[in-house]
Amino acid sequence: MTTKLNVNGKAVSVNAEPDTPLLWVIRDELGMTGTKFGCGAALCGACTVHLDGNPVRSCQTPLSAAAGKKVATIESLSRNNTHPLQVAWIKHDVPQCGYCQSGQLMSAAALLKGNKNPSDADIDAAMSGNICRCGTYPRIKAAIKDAASTMRKA
Repeated sequence: MTTKLNVNGKAVSVNAEPDTPLLWVIRDELGMTGTKFGCGAALCGACTVHLDGNPVRSCQTPLSAAAGKKVATIESLSRNNTHPLQVAWIKHDVPQCGYCQSGQLMSAAALLKGNKNPSDADIDAAMSGNICRCGTYPRIKAAIKDAASTMRKA
């Protein structure tokens, strides 16, 4: 079955069953490996992408839910680490093992899209469900605040 969707601003058609998790369509059908498989149960956040601007767990989002919609993956932020979140992530030494980072960044990007001056509580709420096994939560919060400041100035 062919499904049409928009991924990172490009119209694509994929041949996959409607119940195929969006994660596997992105990784296996489209060859974009930035979005990671973590738990497969939508609990860890490693697979977070945006669907029409909202963060979703792609491991539990069926392809049918993305049909005709806009999907944004980690690759959509920038190709050369120039997005304010990526700059802040590097500045604050956020990544350790790095496995959860694409999901963390996509959740943070969704937050900052709608809130350029998030409070600690806003950040905690938006990042809830994104697990960092290395425990860099204070660095993540600092990086989000730094990126928000940069974005407010731009």
